[in-house]
Order: sequence, then structure tokens, then C-alpha cells
Amino acid sequence: MTDIDPADARALARALRDLLERAGQVLSAERESPLVKLITDHLGCPLSQVPNVTIRFDGLEHVNLQRAVDAYVAEHSPDAAWFGIAGGHPFTSLIEMLTAAAQSGSLHLAAVNYVTTAIGPDTSTEVVQFGLVRTAAPDGSPAVLAISGAREERGDPRCSVQVLAASRETAAEVRAEVELLHRKHNVFLGQVLTFGANEHRAIQAVSFLPRPELAASDVILPDGVLDSIERHVVRSSALTERLRAHGQHLKRGLLLYGPPGTGKTHTIRYLLSRLTDSTVILLSGTAIMRMLQASSALARRLAPAVVVVEDVDLIAESRHISPSGNPVLFELLNEMDGLAADADVTFVLTTNRVEVVERALIDRPGRIDLAVEVPRPDADARERLLRLYARDAELDPTAVEEAVAATEGVAASFVKELVRRAVLTALETQQGEEVSRLDGAALSTALAGLLDERQALTRSVLGGGATR
Repeated sequence: MTDIDPADARALARALRDLLERAGQVLSAERESPLVKLITDHLGCPLSQVPNVTIRFDGLEHVNLQRAVDAYVAEHSPDAAWFGIAGGHPFTSLIEMLTAAAQSGSLHLAAVNYVTTAIGPDTSTEVVQFGLVRTAAPDGSPAVLAISGAREERGDPRCSVQVLAASRETAAEVRAEVELLHRKHNVFLGQVLTFGANEHRAIQAVSFLPRPELAASDVILPDGVLDSIERHVVRSSALTERLRAHGQHLKRGLLLYGPPGTGKTHTIRYLLSRLTDSTVILLSGTAIMRMLQASSALARRLAPAVVVVEDVDLIAESRHISPSGNPVLFELLNEMDGLAADADVTFVLTTNRVEVVERALIDRPGRIDLAVEVPRPDADARERLLRLYARDAELDPTAVEEAVAATEGVAASFVKELVRRAVLTALETQQGEEVSRLDGAALSTALAGLLDERQALTRSVLGGGATR
């Protein structure tokens, strides 16, 4: 075997290397990713020079993020079309995904993925689960926006918009405008909301509720009580601005307490019917534990707002009963304390067991400014309740007097169920489709059924434990 000169060997190796690199470049040019080309041709620079600027939001904000991007695209590129990416697996960033597409060709152009989400009590819309759109920056230079729907990030569901542009400064300008539009087009603004978990449990879901429509005459409370509550919670925007101008705090805390079924929730429904310009967030059960912080943050952004925490005794039990305290209680206190003085946010709390509610929740100014008892109705209130719930039927005066006397100590919910059963009895005995009169027989039959020993549990649930 003839020996090869080392210098010749090195020259041959270099030539082979150059040949392979050139061959790789030719093949890469032939199989250039249409996905990457679509983006780099629009941006006018190679992928290696494209910065990635990302805006992240709570997963709940997916629909608001979509509305913001839609508004941005409508302003800067009204004819732009969305496109998607198929193949591969989730990546941490769009740039990482596009780099993989350029290197392996495993990702390619595809249709956009959409999901349906609610935007009101009876309306919904389509939002992009993952998709991209070519658009322009405020200065006219090219940019690309990509929406990613809610997915887990370190235990929390997050959604995002990624901005690609030829420079970081351009991408930052796009991001700033999208953030402004996100606040402007927020679908939660002025709505009545409640939170829970969807079928995947880890991702929070928003439900929109119709705003109640109640008159003051629909709320039966002792004289002066409803007026006191309204004066504390309901005020005009003009008065709010005058208070702010005088350096007075706007945030309010209201605690409604009393036995079950006396009308605490009904009173809140009336307040919500008056606060038509306020965003309302209702929390109860497990939603208190999981969504308190997110709800408080949302209320601050969408003020004027009301956060309703029902049955707060479930999380605010006194340290005398639970010496270690409750972390959710501390979070509630922090959220109430953390509001700026000029934040137009009201916390409305209810409890059936005021005696076990943590004193720190009640005693410190700035947390609860007004605590109001919602008691069992007295005789006058019980008569008013009977007439309210039987408003479409004539009432026998003697029957009303007897029913009022026989229901001492009951809650408002008991009276409501009494009238319902009396109407049912009348429907079974009277001719016609409508009940025109509730007589003594119908009320007596209904009352006897509720007071029967076999109805002891029903009576207790309805707040009629004191009746005999």
C-alpha cells in the first residue's frame, strides 16, 4: 500500500468536507420549509435573526386575548389570513418550533385549530387554539402574531401571544398595542361571572350569568336595612369621582349575616341589579379556594367591580376553633388589604355563622366597613312575603292572618315554599289554568304538610326549625 502524504490527506479531507457541506446546502435549499419561508419572506430576514417577544395571560383570558389580536389585525392588516402548524410536539416557543421545521421538515402548514368559548350568558364565539397571522407593526414594518390557547405552565393554565418581527423594538411596539387592546376589548367587563373547573379540572372555566332584575319591593327586610346596605354599596360614577377628588377611599367591604334562608343571597341579587355598570365575580364552594386571587386581580383590572364570597365562614373560621388558621382566609385578608385606596372594588361576604368568623376579618377597618344582620322575618315581614310570593293571586285575609301567626320563627325561604305548595294545592282543586285566589284551605293544607313530623328535615332546610 502506497503511503499518502499527510498534507495531501488533509487537503482531501477538507475537500470532502466542503463537498458535503455544499451538498447539504443544496439539499436544504431544495427542501426549504414552506412554513419557515412564509414567515421569513414576510419579515424580510433569516430565522436566526428573528427575536421572539411573548405576552402571557391567565388561561381565563384566552377569549380576551383573541379579541385583542382580532382588533389589532383589523386595524393593521384587515385582509390577513390565519394559518396553523401541524406535526411534531409542543415547543416552548414559536422560534423553537420554526427552527425544528427548518432543520427536519417535520412541521408544515395546516389549518388553524379553533375552540368555542362563552362571551355572555347566551352567546359564544370561536377562538384560535393555536394559529399564526402575518400582520404589520404600528410603524408599518412586517410582524407575525401567534396565539396559543390555555395550557399548563408550572401548574397554572396560561395562554399567550408571541410576536415575531425583524427587531426586538418593533416586536415590543406590537406587544404594547395588543396589551392595550386586551384591556379595551375585555369581554368580562360589566358581566356577572362565576368560576369553576372544566372537564380537565386543571383549567379554570368562566361562566356568564344573567344580571338579576329585581325591584326594592322584591326584597323584604326590616325597615331601614336595605336602605343602609344600598347607601354603602351603590353609588353613581359621578359621586365616585367626587370622592376620589377628595382623597377618600373607594373600596368597600360588606358582611351579611344571619340564619340560612333569610334572604342574604336574595339581597345580593338586588344589589347586582342596581350595580349595572359593575363587573361582578361570584365565588362559592371550591371556587373560593381555587380562584380567590385570580378573581381579585380581575376585579382590580375591571373596576368598578364587586367580588361576592358566599358562606365565608367555610374559610374564615375563628382561630379559637382552628388554632392554625386557614391559608385561604389569610389570602382573602391579603386581597382585601392589598387593594389601593382608590380601587373601586367592593367585597360582599355572607355567612350563616357569624359567631365563628375570624375576628380579624371583621374588626380591622378597611376590610369590613358594614356588617348587617339579615334576621328571620317578623310578623309584618312574613305577611309582606306572603303577598310578594302570591302576587298573582288574591289572598284570603283570614287565611293570611292565620298563616302569619302559624309561621313565627321561620325564614323567608320557608314562606316562599309555603306559597308554592299552596298554589300547587289550588291548581289541583280549582278549575282553569291560573290560580286566581289562595284561600284558607290551600294555605292550611300546604302549612300542614310543611309542619308534619315527616317533613322535619325539609322544614329545617327551609329555615322553619322554630315552628310548631
